[in-house]
Amino acid sequence: MRIGVIGTKGGWSSEKLADAVAEKTGERVLIGMDEVRLDLPSGDAFYNGHNLADFDALIIKKIGSRYSPDLLDRLEVLRYLAERGLRIFSSPLAILRALDRLSCTVSLQLGGIPMPPTTITESVDQALTALGEYGEAVFKPLYTSKARGMCILRDGPEARAAIEEYRAENPMMYIQKTIELGDLDLGIAFLGGEYLTTYARCKTNGAWNTTTASGGKYRPYEPAAEIIELARRAQAPFGLDFTCVDVAITDDGPYVFEVSVFGGFRGIQETSGIDAAAKYVDYVMERLG
Repeated sequence: MRIGVIGTKGGWSSEKLADAVAEKTGERVLIGMDEVRLDLPSGDAFYNGHNLADFDALIIKKIGSRYSPDLLDRLEVLRYLAERGLRIFSSPLAILRALDRLSCTVSLQLGGIPMPPTTITESVDQALTALGEYGEAVFKPLYTSKARGMCILRDGPEARAAIEEYRAENPMMYIQKTIELGDLDLGIAFLGGEYLTTYARCKTNGAWNTTTASGGKYRPYEPAAEIIELARRAQAPFGLDFTCVDVAITDDGPYVFEVSVFGGFRGIQETSGIDAAAKYVDYVMERLG
């Protein structure tokens, strides 16, 4: 059985997953999409002497070191391979539906999943109106992770200039009312749609967000059954083989921030001791028969 890992060299979770595949199959192939050549119409895709079409399956851990619209093009390469019969986990189409923050949000809202009040606009004037209603908001790029590129703006005389500056880099503005998070939020992990575990990300240095990039730390957490069920409902329509749902517990109830297409393994391992990479490989191998 040949299984390749789509990931980033040096990335903790990518390397961990490639190691798990090697342990169970005897072959370790970590594939960087920036070095893949797709040949059309043959359907052959070459990477470092390998033809990806010869693999029994690929597991997507990361398709780039930074979120950007360029990842959509890499997913189209993988979608072509998948449509020609190569098993890929999670499917490129499933990832395409959730990779863009706006696309993910629309699906969650149509599914009745509670989220913080959010405005989508290209207009500076409309953004000012929303900010006036919210008082304070987080402006979030559509393609980002670990809060990179996000900023908090407050209503006031300097708001228009700040919004104009932000819009110069982000024409479609995603504006979310700030909510009182407390000191943590949750990553609720699912494998094959089944609940795996939960970990918390905790603030440690007064940062406005809990991401590890801003100094956040992982800790164990046991959520109530209704929180797990909310996260299960949030991720179900996307059909991802592995995902982490970001959930905040507030005085107004739980809010879902996003369904991650590239949920990491480190928080799971550090807080529960579960080797999510090994479990993911077992899951894939079972489905390959």
